[in-house]
Amino acid sequence: MDAERISIAQTCLLAAHDGSLSFPEIVGKLIASGFEGYTVDYRRNSQTYYLPDGDSVTLDMQPSAGSVAAAFDAHEVERLVRWAQANPADYSYIVFSEKARDAGCAGYLVSFLGRRVVYFGRTAETHVEHFPK
Repeated sequence: MDAERISIAQTCLLAAHDGSLSFPEIVGKLIASGFEGYTVDYRRNSQTYYLPDGDSVTLDMQPSAGSVAAAFDAHEVERLVRWAQANPADYSYIVFSEKARDAGCAGYLVSFLGRRVVYFGRTAETHVEHFPK
């Protein structure tokens, strides 16, 4: 992958963690740069960004406290997504991620082509969120 796209992916990753860009802004930047999606892996603390030609880059996320709970709570994951979408003053991606891990979310796949996010647990249980229109 070329250095410019890697830099854009790193910028988006850092912006999610420091709150300088919203999820829609991050998605817009990644789409404009040719990415078709990305995966967040809470067990490895990494994100992998994908191009349509199969090329990808994996970046380390900030270290996190705690591990992914054994049981996947789809209702709690949905509640966390609604909290994030509302973007209240107390929202942060770091807190979202901590609470998602507590709800048994091992990671999620963001598909720009499918306009959805698939959250998954350690037992491969899933919760699907479609992008708002």
